[in-house]
Amino acid sequence: MFHTGCPARTVLGHVTSRWGVWILISLRDKELRFCELRESIRGISEKMLAQSLRALVEDGLVWRHVEPAPPQVTYCLTEFDRDLGAPLDDLFGRITQRLSSQ
Repeated sequence: MFHTGCPARTVLGHVTSRWGVWILISLRDKELRFCELRESIRGISEKMLAQSLRALVEDGLVWRHVEPAPPQVTYCLTEFDRDLGAPLDDLFGRITQRLSSQ
């Protein structure tokens, strides 16, 4: 897994990227449209959100659903990421708890 050619390394890079974790946490309980996702993650630009979502969709972590009429795109977690999401939720919870007790 430490080899530079390992596919898991690329996926892990997307998950742990600056915005990847926040996207996955935002989608943990619900489906969101692009604008809702952007509003839930303060500080992310439209360009970075689009790039990060594209990578997470290609990795099979996020599912992109397009409704043609009226035009609407929603994002949600795939089953694979739901399994991955539990440790992320735990990590986020531990960090939040630790910071609030200081």
